[in-house]
Parts: sequence; structure tokens; C-alpha cells
Amino acid sequence: MFAVLKTGGKQYKVSAGDKLRVEKITAEAGETVQFNEILMLGGETVQVGAPFIEGAAVTAQVVDQIKGEKVINFVKRRRKHSSKRTKGHRQQLTVVEIKEILASGAVVSAAPAVEAPAGSKPANLLSEARDGQPDDLKRISGVGPKLEGLLHENGVFHFDQIAAWTPEEIAYMDDQLSFKGRIERDDWLAQAAEFANEQE
Repeated sequence: MFAVLKTGGKQYKVSAGDKLRVEKITAEAGETVQFNEILMLGGETVQVGAPFIEGAAVTAQVVDQIKGEKVINFVKRRRKHSSKRTKGHRQQLTVVEIKEILASGAVVSAAPAVEAPAGSKPANLLSEARDGQPDDLKRISGVGPKLEGLLHENGVFHFDQIAAWTPEEIAYMDDQLSFKGRIERDDWLAQAAEFANEQE
């Protein structure tokens, strides 16, 4: 019997005894967690959820909390005074071992798999723009009116705020904006730093 579960925005096909790495969940090694977002159950008959199967669950034991392989992102911007930037990132992961697939009657007493927020919240978020005048964040490549509005909703109004983000804060904002990887892919930090310097 197998199940297709969803956690951390990803889908995994699992069977009892499988070990897999998932986006970090808040649990210590040895604890039991339960995944309740089950998209499909397979075996003699196949059951598909709409989108999830009511009552179905997968229980697993946390094996370890680890970091993934280091990802290096090298950005060279043409015609920008030979601007170069190298950044590294290691994703926090949880290793779990699948113990049981429950077609119905989920074990309510098992510890739920609560996903930890990605990264850490930036310390320089604001409730409103300084002096009531936000910067034109649309000058950053890849930022349009809709994305600028989302940034404002999350307390980001100025270039210097973006330029100061750490890798953990980038991961948090990626999750809030639902545009995974765009901040690093378009090198927002270098662009924001350049625009912030122009205003000084």
C-alpha cells in the first residue's frame, strides 16, 4: 500500500518503511508526527482525494534534523560596473521514517506535523513608509504593481530594507510572497543596494 502526501508545499509518494527528507517540521528526533493532507491512497484499489482524503493519514517517526546540500548562486550583472555576487544557502530539512498508512480513523493522539515557517522574519519591517513616502520598488527587476503591493502588506517600503536581508530573511520573504527563488534569481539585494545608494 502506498500514499501520496503533501507537506512543505511538495508531494511525496511513500510506503511503510520509507525514509525521506521533507521541509523542516517542528519535532525532535524520535517523536511521532502525523501527516493529514493525503492526496491519494493506492493498493488493491486506488482512492483519490478532492483534494484530500477525509480521515486518511500517514504516521512517521522523526529520525533527524539536517541541512541540505549547499547551493551556490553566482550572479554577474552586465553593464552594472562589473557587479558580481556569490551567495550560498543550505535548506533546513527533516528526515522521517514512514511507520503506518491509515486509510481511515487517523490517530488523533499522534503529534501533528506542524511546519516551521521558512527562514526568519526580517527585523527591519515597518508598519508604514518613512515620512509617508515609500520607494518605487517597481524599479527592481521582476517587481510589478502586484508584487509591490504584497511587499507593502509585509512591511517592506524601502530599498535599504531589502538590501539588508540575510539568507534566512530571504527564505521568509520568499514564502510570504509565494514566489520561491525570485529574490535571489533576480538579485534583488544588489539592485536594492544600488537604488538605495542613489538616494543618499
